[in-house]
Amino acid sequence: MKRKRRHLTAEFKARVATEALKGEKTIQQIAQENDIAPTQVSAWKKELEERMCEIFERKNASDKQLRHYEKRGGHLERKIGQLVIEKEFLEKKCEQLGIDLTERP
Repeated sequence: MKRKRRHLTAEFKARVATEALKGEKTIQQIAQENDIAPTQVSAWKKELEERMCEIFERKNASDKQLRHYEKRGGHLERKIGQLVIEKEFLEKKCEQLGIDLTERP
């Protein structure tokens, strides 16, 4: 019989990962108590370890980075628009000059 997929909350994952990080119990014990695979406990523990510093990062640093990405995204959108217009112009000129675009190298 196939087991129904469970949807685990972020709180549950955080609790399990924190418990694994403490090291008071083995990964196997934690997995067995919570009815999950030991590899899943290890994965959550690793992710918690890797991302823990994000909690203490300065808010201004992340806001600055977000503004940078938004500015970069706007620039890229404008560039894409420009290239689409140029492509359409060149296709129209090729059509006017009788150049077959299906014979591209």
